[in-house]
Amino acid sequence: MKTLKNYSLTALMLFSSLGISLAQSSKSTIQIGNIEDAPTISKHIYGHFAEHLGRCIYEGFYVGDNSMIPNTEGVRNDIIDALKELQIPNLRWPGGCFADTYHWKDGIGPQENRPTIVNTWWGGVTEDNSFGTHNFLNLCKVLETEPYLSGNVGSGTVQELADWVQYTNFKGKSPMSDLRRENGRDEPWTVKYWGIGNEAWGCGGNMSPEYYADIYNKYVTFMSDADVEGGLYKIASGASNDDYNWTEVLMKNIPKNMLQGVALHHYSVIDWSAKGSDVDFTEDLYFKTMKESWLMEELIVNHTTIMDKYDKEKKVDLIVDEWGGWYEVAEGTNPGFLYQQNTMRDAMIAGMNLNIFNNHADRVKMANLAQTVNVLQAVILTDKEKMILTPTYHVMNMYKVHQDAKLIPLSFESPDYTYEGESLPAINASASIDDAGKMHVSIVNIDAHKKNTVTIDLNALGIKKITGEILMSDKLQDHNTFDNPNKIEPKEYKGFTFKKGVLEVELPPFSVIVLEGSK
Repeated sequence: MKTLKNYSLTALMLFSSLGISLAQSSKSTIQIGNIEDAPTISKHIYGHFAEHLGRCIYEGFYVGDNSMIPNTEGVRNDIIDALKELQIPNLRWPGGCFADTYHWKDGIGPQENRPTIVNTWWGGVTEDNSFGTHNFLNLCKVLETEPYLSGNVGSGTVQELADWVQYTNFKGKSPMSDLRRENGRDEPWTVKYWGIGNEAWGCGGNMSPEYYADIYNKYVTFMSDADVEGGLYKIASGASNDDYNWTEVLMKNIPKNMLQGVALHHYSVIDWSAKGSDVDFTEDLYFKTMKESWLMEELIVNHTTIMDKYDKEKKVDLIVDEWGGWYEVAEGTNPGFLYQQNTMRDAMIAGMNLNIFNNHADRVKMANLAQTVNVLQAVILTDKEKMILTPTYHVMNMYKVHQDAKLIPLSFESPDYTYEGESLPAINASASIDDAGKMHVSIVNIDAHKKNTVTIDLNALGIKKITGEILMSDKLQDHNTFDNPNKIEPKEYKGFTFKKGVLEVELPPFSVIVLEGSK
């Protein structure tokens, strides 16, 4: 492996442990590992996140049932259709930072009786609570997706969260189930996934990990598992980036029978005080963003190493419930609304991170892209009645074939993507085989200029036929607009040869490719 001064020792060791080295050649050979003991890629890795932030809920998902825009109970039908196409497995709500200021009882009952709330985190706007628990959980039923509710720990109470669990889940007679029936819902929704606060180290209360662990234990003690098959799936507010002490304290101080998942948040941000333009970025900013995106690999390895220390049987999952690109807001938009465009750079972030999650499917069991509509690395953007699908949407649609498929371990040597004397692995890949015996390989080439080629010997899998899709464009800054909504979309891919069971694939610069192999 070539030694580069720009790589930390940790990063070099990580690439080596993955079977990825930094070869000078632009050609790479991918080897297939032992499939028998490989984990299943949880479909929940392909989850999404909808916070009361900017135009994500209001003017995004929710336009109200009196809107001229076609809707179902106030939620846009075009968004419903688009998310159904993605087969989203879960949706996280209502935050984010907003979750620890949200009081769920303000969002139930007749809308004219609901109090308003000032969204102090995101723009200081006043919301009318017209989109609440019933709206969200009914939407999840329509989407056939699992709801993931973030409970208010920062400004809420134990009783408030316990009541929410009873309101959403209890079949029998109780104060909260009776209240649910009064509000028009007889049968419970059966909400399994619960976050116990959000970013407790920051906007969720600026807590120490020791204090939060005690608070967590207190809250979950009073959350009833009644009428939820297998019990509630409780997720602790986890670390930001490389705060390894946070994970260490939680794994040490929370009993394993009270903990199903520990969260991790990491955004591909180059500088929180100067995040760079969403569309008018240079290659320098692109390279730095890719470097931050690659950091997800190191973070997962290091956090899971700590988890292994306290949980050798891997009963507690790692939940990356916030990830994605974060730039300065689009020119002329409200800074508190975090609206940004979505370019081929975002497609690279999406493809790379999803491959990383797939390859760590033994621990990473859920992830939530931030966010679904009109906020940060959104899959959907809206402007009044118009709606567009972003490059990130298309990557997630291409990758949905990996959901609940068996991981195919890969090892390979990656060529370099070099810029101004620094280098990163240019190629990132993951593979799986589904219940029907179809193989899928997803490959990303982040190099801004250079084509790269990979070869894969598929004889061991008995593959006889290959088809493929590609997402690419002329410029890194290219994006879909309301005037040109289909500028970037997947196309059939034929840039490969397949002879005697050996597949050779040419990867154009900054492209995402998904190949399907059948017997």
